[in-house]
Amino acid sequence: MFEFRRTVAPTALIAALAFGLASCAPKAPPPPPPPPPPPKVVVIPPKPRPPNNASDNLSIPPADANGLRYSINRDISPAQMLWNLRSAYNVAALNCSKPQHADILPRYKTFLTAHAKTLTATNKKVDAEFRAKHGAKFIAPRESYMTSVYNHFALPPTLTDFCDAVGAVTRDGAAVKSAELEAFAARSLPSIEVVFDDFYRRYEVYRNDLAIWQAQYGQPVTTAQPAISLPGSGTQMTGGAGS
Repeated sequence: MFEFRRTVAPTALIAALAFGLASCAPKAPPPPPPPPPPPKVVVIPPKPRPPNNASDNLSIPPADANGLRYSINRDISPAQMLWNLRSAYNVAALNCSKPQHADILPRYKTFLTAHAKTLTATNKKVDAEFRAKHGAKFIAPRESYMTSVYNHFALPPTLTDFCDAVGAVTRDGAAVKSAELEAFAARSLPSIEVVFDDFYRRYEVYRNDLAIWQAQYGQPVTTAQPAISLPGSGTQMTGGAGS
């Protein structure tokens, strides 16, 4: 009789067969590439704006080596200083219409009445000063100068602060005697002028900030300003960002 026995394949043969079958199987696809990094978000700060809602191309007076800006109210005679203070009162009386400035107009009228003789004499002194400088044709340069004075005081972006300053000066001046007017003007006109110094300082900061903003986020701009004629001088001066 025949005896049947189960034959067991050697271990090496089974491993070789398994490797062969595995090598015939399809390979797994490579993993997808990582997603690109998200785009860099650039946060653009707001564009600088002029102080007091001023025009964005306003010319400002130049400054001297000490940082003091040219002003129509500096380096003038005592008589001119008093007359310019009167002009400041006039501009304020015409333009300061807010309730908190209601006392300016009646104080201005009282000022004109109480000091009529002194103001008339002051006007004559100013005439004499212009005549000495410009000769017989002094009226035109004086009128041109006074127009510059009125325009200076009536600068729209500074109007509220100007009215506040003039209001304070008119309160202080209510008890001043006529003989003390020039001294009063000498100490009071700078209290009004500081309004403009402060505005021009803040406007210059705005122009420099705008130049930096434009360089980073927009078209570059220049902070230089055109030449300006100084009243009564016949010369021109320029002022840049560093003035």
